[in-house]
This record gives sequence, structure tokens and C-alpha cells, in this order.
Amino acid sequence: MPVARARQDLFDALAGRRDVPEGGLAELARAAGWPIPDTLQAVVLGTPAEAPQLAAALGHALIGTVDGDTCLFVPDPATQTRARLEAALKGRAAAVGHVVSATEAASSLRWGRYLLTLAPSRVGPDVRPAFVDDHLSALLLLQDESLADALTARWLGPLDELTPRQSERLEVTLLAWLEGGGAPEAAKLLHVHPQTVRYRLRQIEKLFGPALRDPRTRFELEMALRSRRLMAHVRSFRARAGRRARGVTSAIRPLGMAREARVNGL
Repeated sequence: MPVARARQDLFDALAGRRDVPEGGLAELARAAGWPIPDTLQAVVLGTPAEAPQLAAALGHALIGTVDGDTCLFVPDPATQTRARLEAALKGRAAAVGHVVSATEAASSLRWGRYLLTLAPSRVGPDVRPAFVDDHLSALLLLQDESLADALTARWLGPLDELTPRQSERLEVTLLAWLEGGGAPEAAKLLHVHPQTVRYRLRQIEKLFGPALRDPRTRFELEMALRSRRLMAHVRSFRARAGRRARGVTSAIRPLGMAREARVNGL
């Protein structure tokens, strides 16, 4: 088997896109000349440019593609420090998955790909890669959008009767209070007077009642508030991306129509 084909097959097996019989992974690794490491992490690139050079710089990482995305499996992450990864990936859109055992490689790849869809598609010398490790709680809350919506509906219903402005003000106050542990701490986070926070907290207590004194309720309320804000961010990002895509399409279409008109002699 050609080495290039063996490497793609090995990548597909690690990525969970190819069923491999017992002992088959080691056989693929031998054919690919890429020993299976104890641990690895995925790197997902926004563009395929210079992927071979990056792979060489990152400990001869294994290159593969998933639905058009160029991805790398970086072996032995302990030798590839974060600083080294940032230096190699600086200036390009990329996401770095969490460190896993080889048998969990598909998880690192999946979350790296998902994180890249949430990151702005920017280029330039100051662009830095996004790391799954920096967004673990957010990704955990976002892993099922339907459940995230159910969580917010379950706990934030009392805010639905308010105007959007009132709801936003009480949401940020409640979240700051849950994070800070008291009115003075919340006031510092919000840059308002503590008395303002206390007034809002009295409104919040009227809406939510004595349940606010229950630790489990406070925990789930904080999750619900964070989920709502995360989902709003994700949906706003997707809407902006959709508008950009439509803008590109509308810009291209007249050019294509003009070219067709010239071909038809119009």
C-alpha cells in the first residue's frame, strides 16, 4: 500500500471514519510509518495552506481531511508546548483540540472542528489559534442546542414577561450575583452602585421566589444564564456568516450573468 494512502487510512481510523478490526490500527500505523503515540491532540486548520510544513514543525503530525477541513493529529502533546503551537499557528485561523489518548482521537478532532466554526474567520499576523482547553465549559453547555434551550426555558421563564431591556438588566445582575457571591461583588463586576444591585435583586427575588436560596437552583440558574448568552452569541455569529455568504453569492451572480450574456451575444 502506498504510504500516502496508508496515512489517510490511518487518519480516517483515528478520526472514527473507518472501522478497523482488532490489530488493524497497528498494521495501518506500520504501513504509514507513523507510530501510534500514547496521547495526541487534533489541530483543525481554516485553510490547507502550508499544512505539510506545519505537520513537520509539529512533530511530524499526521495530516488528513474531514469534510473539506484540513486537520492534523499532533503526537505526544507534552513535547509540543502551547507556546510552540501558538508560534506555529500564529496568523492563521485554527483550532486546537484537547489532549486525549489515541483511542479518543475522534473526540479531540470533533471539538476542535466545532470550536473553529464558532471562531471568527480572520486572517492576519495577530490572529491566534483557539484552544478547546480555554472553552471547555462553554463547549459542554453548547453540545446540545435543544437541551440548552430546554434548560433556559426551565429556569428563566419568570423573565419572559418583562421587556427585553428589563430582562437583560436582571439577567446580567443575576449572573453577576451568582458569580460574585454578593451585592458588593456584583456591583464591582457591573460597575454600578451596590444599592442598584440590591434593588434589582429584590425584583429578581419576587420573580424567582425562595428557590434562589437553594444551591442546586443557583447552580442550574447560572448554567441557564450562561447557556442563553452563549446561544445568543452562536446564533448571532451564524446569522452574520450567513449574510456574508449571501453577499458573496449576490456579488458573484451578476458577474456570472454578465459573462453568460456576453457568450450569448447580448
